[in-house]
Amino acid sequence: MSAKQVIAAPDGLPRCPWPGLEAEANEDYRIYHDTEWGRPVHGDDALYERICLEGFQSGLSWLTILRRREGFRAAFADFSIEKVAAFTEADAERLLADPGIIRNRAKIAAAIGNARVAAELAPGELDELVWSYAPAPRSAPRAPSDVPAVTPESTALSKDLKKRGFRFVGPTTAYALMQSCGLVDDHVAGCHVRPSIAGRAAGGPSGD
Repeated sequence: MSAKQVIAAPDGLPRCPWPGLEAEANEDYRIYHDTEWGRPVHGDDALYERICLEGFQSGLSWLTILRRREGFRAAFADFSIEKVAAFTEADAERLLADPGIIRNRAKIAAAIGNARVAAELAPGELDELVWSYAPAPRSAPRAPSDVPAVTPESTALSKDLKKRGFRFVGPTTAYALMQSCGLVDDHVAGCHVRPSIAGRAAGGPSGD
């Protein structure tokens, strides 16, 4: 195993490099990497949550989002599409004053607007839409440099979502969504998480 492929954290498990080595500073990253990232996520509300969080992450570190995740869930009614779609202007102003989330007016408006778009879809349609862009399985990346930022599938998913009215879903954000929801498995070769994901059907139960 090359040092470029995986790193050994204090617990001795080989991981992708991005969660980092320092346990205290990166514990949120490590838990997310080990238990969520790359594992299949299904369900309209669950996917709506990931779309929102990836949109809020734009221009920021993912760690910033992880550390506010419970705040986001409280602010956005546990990411219930039905409930957020009914948010009013007063709710938007409330969110702008909420220190538990990222107080960005455009991103808040997009999250509410995206819920309204998702609410117009049939039950299960958002899940089906997102997963329809899952690419064929590919070999494990040997190093982080082998992981793309954008793919033809993420570009097509972004275009489809935008056509339907979703915002903050550019091709790079769409690929991050595909990674986080298990449409692709970008754990590097040798990472201890890969064996627990390998062979899971795209239509199987959520890994959350």
